[in-house]
Amino acid sequence: MPELRLGPLLRYTDGLCATVWVEASRPCTAEVRCSDGAAGTAPTFQVAGHHYALVTVTGLRPGTSPAYEVFLDGTPVWPLPDSRFPPSVIHAPGGGDAVRVTFGSCRWAAPPADGKDPVGPDALDTLATRLAADPDAERPDVLLLLGDQIYADETSEETRRRLAARRDLDRPPGGQVTDYEEYCHLYYESWLDPEVRWLLSTVPSFMIFDDHDIVDDWNTSASWLADMRTTDWWQERLLSGLMSYWVHQHLGNLSPAELAEDPTWAAVRAAPDGTKALRALAEQADADSSTVRFSYRRDFGRVRVVMVDSRAARVLEEGHRSMLDPGEAAWLREQVLADEGAYDHLLIGTSLPWLLPHLVHDAESWDAALCAGERGDRWARFGEWLRRGADLEHWAAFPRSFADLAGLIAEAAAAPGAPASVCVLSGDVHHGYIAEATWRSGDLGIPVVQLTCSPVHNSVPLAMRIGFRAGWSAPARFLGRLLARHGRCGRPPVRWRKRGGPWFGNQLMTLTLNGRSAHLRLERTGKEANLHTVHEASLTGLSGERRKRRTPSTWKGRR
Repeated sequence: MPELRLGPLLRYTDGLCATVWVEASRPCTAEVRCSDGAAGTAPTFQVAGHHYALVTVTGLRPGTSPAYEVFLDGTPVWPLPDSRFPPSVIHAPGGGDAVRVTFGSCRWAAPPADGKDPVGPDALDTLATRLAADPDAERPDVLLLLGDQIYADETSEETRRRLAARRDLDRPPGGQVTDYEEYCHLYYESWLDPEVRWLLSTVPSFMIFDDHDIVDDWNTSASWLADMRTTDWWQERLLSGLMSYWVHQHLGNLSPAELAEDPTWAAVRAAPDGTKALRALAEQADADSSTVRFSYRRDFGRVRVVMVDSRAARVLEEGHRSMLDPGEAAWLREQVLADEGAYDHLLIGTSLPWLLPHLVHDAESWDAALCAGERGDRWARFGEWLRRGADLEHWAAFPRSFADLAGLIAEAAAAPGAPASVCVLSGDVHHGYIAEATWRSGDLGIPVVQLTCSPVHNSVPLAMRIGFRAGWSAPARFLGRLLARHGRCGRPPVRWRKRGGPWFGNQLMTLTLNGRSAHLRLERTGKEANLHTVHEASLTGLSGERRKRRTPSTWKGRR
């Protein structure tokens, strides 16, 4: 009899259909049955000895939230026997509803319930506990996980014990994962957490990777990548990481229509063992990132979410460095500008913040200029050493890409039927903040904000806390200008001001988007293992017409 090894995860959802992802213990047929008659079945597919299914549930009715069960070869496997959680549901959104988007990034797997948690309560655990205690409580319509869902390079003691039973940890990469099987264990460790397992079964989720899903500072520079390729473990690590990401995270990001057109999905399902076809995709992504796309777009009513791959899609060659390769940049432009007037709010999800504390931004721009040879070979060598040691590889380290994104947002704001707001959603930096951008060329007439929320469950050293706080200060801005002058850096096309934060600790942000209005809430875990609001802010709503250009800023918040 097949058993449920992992899942279910509720992934893509619209008013008529949804996808549910599961892993089973052996080949079988997975079935989802909803309390209102909606249902779907799918056979499992095999990758590296593991058996998965992505079930498309049809027959949903907009505005309903039926409970569902999962069956494997006709045997019920979800809900789990004696579950202490409410039934999992599939909420089929109705037209005109407000959209609640909860997001965050950077999550170490929570320790067992009887273990000590060195970084405090997990924000996803506490969100699940709150929703389970009150099924009628306001819940997210979608959960956006913006990177570092797993840590391939910072493993737990329990994981290292498992790895030691397989191989010699005295040989590189030591206690880090190396192959597909070890990656699978990281997903078990993270997603079998009872609270998180139930949360992901009942709240639709969308995901994108960041560096720790593969390795810290993944694709920092061309010389970094060249050094990694000299090791005897990197190639298998990268391919296994991309393969496991495709199975566990990327598949569920796609709609049924997109899946029907995906050649890798067709090849994996058609083969008795899809490992070869999936490995070929990972090899293709490694050889030429422009031929494989992990970015995607989702529309939730009149809210458009564009999730951007800011890791694998990079161009690393000095002189041509770009956060996005030309094809990816063209795709992003198409998604943002498509269907003029079709959305009221634009959310651009990128694991790495676009707007950083001013000193950090200027330091990264300066370092990029040094590495490009602006001050000669000796400074270039120093710049590369500093880039790797200080993790200087955000959007600011790709100045042309930073400016291109600013230009694209300005173009969207100037188009007929412009959105009421543009929000860049990011994580990575293990703290939260709000920054509002204004353009040197003139007011766009709509609020454009960087919303950074991290970590969900991790920590940040005291020295970095001090640095992030100081990075916004006037002395830091002066120092940043000196660095920029030394690097002969041009002025960025935007100015920005911190409107909230920095906040440290395990946290989640939620955007509630209703018509032309937007409301932000940041919640942080406390010692009592619950979430409490530490900041709320509203974007001035619009009533369907382009807002008149005006100052001062339209951002209104309270702490």
